[in-house]
Amino acid sequence: MTNLPFRTHYLFPAALASLLFLGSLRIVLDNLQNSHHTFAFFRPLSGGYRVIRPPIRVSDEEAIKDGCNIFEGKWVWANGSYPLYTEESCPLLVKQVTCQKNGRPDSSYQKWKWQPDGCNLPRFNALKLLEILRDKRLMFVGDSVQRSMFDSMVCLVQSVIPEGKKSLRRDPPRKIFRAEEYNASIEFYWAPFLVESISDHATNHTVLKRLVRLDSISNHSKQWEGVDILVYESYVWWMYKPTINATYGDLGNVEEYNVTTAYKIAMETWGKWIEASINSQSQKVFFMTMSPTHLWSWEWKNGDDGNCFGESEPIQRPYWGTGSNLDIMGIVKDVLGKLRVDVRLLNITQLSEYRKDGHASVYGERKGKLLTKEQRSDPKNYADCIHWCLPGIPDTWNEILYAVLLQDYRVS
Repeated sequence: MTNLPFRTHYLFPAALASLLFLGSLRIVLDNLQNSHHTFAFFRPLSGGYRVIRPPIRVSDEEAIKDGCNIFEGKWVWANGSYPLYTEESCPLLVKQVTCQKNGRPDSSYQKWKWQPDGCNLPRFNALKLLEILRDKRLMFVGDSVQRSMFDSMVCLVQSVIPEGKKSLRRDPPRKIFRAEEYNASIEFYWAPFLVESISDHATNHTVLKRLVRLDSISNHSKQWEGVDILVYESYVWWMYKPTINATYGDLGNVEEYNVTTAYKIAMETWGKWIEASINSQSQKVFFMTMSPTHLWSWEWKNGDDGNCFGESEPIQRPYWGTGSNLDIMGIVKDVLGKLRVDVRLLNITQLSEYRKDGHASVYGERKGKLLTKEQRSDPKNYADCIHWCLPGIPDTWNEILYAVLLQDYRVS
């Protein structure tokens, strides 16, 4: 080497640098091609490379103004920009929510946008949400209403993920959607009372006979440990009757509790687990307020004895239905307010109260089967005014959740 001309000493390092540059460029290009718009660059380490991803850009238009309450506003007609997906574009939807496929003649319920007073919700961006969820788990916990929020979120993101890079697995009491390239999961966990009950089987659960263990949560909570983002909901299963059978301590001692008393005890049991188990530095916890029912149309239409069947527009005036229990709302706010761990309230009740038009009505299921022609002709007895069609109102709940997560990312 010492006999080579002086200039040659510089050719080997130059050639080596060129090869390293081309190799790195090839890796970057391959990454961009395979990541479907997830931009990244690579920092060399001994033995390989570490992916360095630039932060998500949150524009000023996506920022929520200080002091703006995104839960107060009105529904505005947004034909052309809504819905954010269709039944056809999301084959993962279950029959309970596919109202169009099940015969609903109108689709106007899909085309309303929630407009907060004084600010705008950012447009839902599936790629940004997936980037926020990279290497994380998002879990929805609750009953079938909460499951529709899970179904909605899956539909909102799945179309941007290529085939072969996504999966949906049922592992009762969980449903798990995986976005492989992001190492992210969106999950649902069935726990209609949050605490344990005889209704905890994900598919074979008793409806008429309800027995709740007010001080027991460990069978559920061990499935929640370490989850990065938890979204809880529990309401409608409590409201079957003014009283509920429950135990506290002694499993053999079943007592009849007033529902609001039992709910408060159950929420306190849940709250103790939250305080003992949640790390606010690495985990986010949300509690969604009650999803309203529209069982009695006389509440918004004087003299009418029907229900949500046949409704095609939102209520456009101040409204609060008797199906939304203010005592329960007060208990939720009281328990959350006393926690030493930050649990944020997703107050979807009022905005959903206006949407008498969004329920499955006679275009859903009962006991796992679509309604017969005879049952559909009897909406007074068979209309489902609890569950929602998809696309529909649960998409707005997820738009709000996305907006909050995006603001967190902006300020972190």
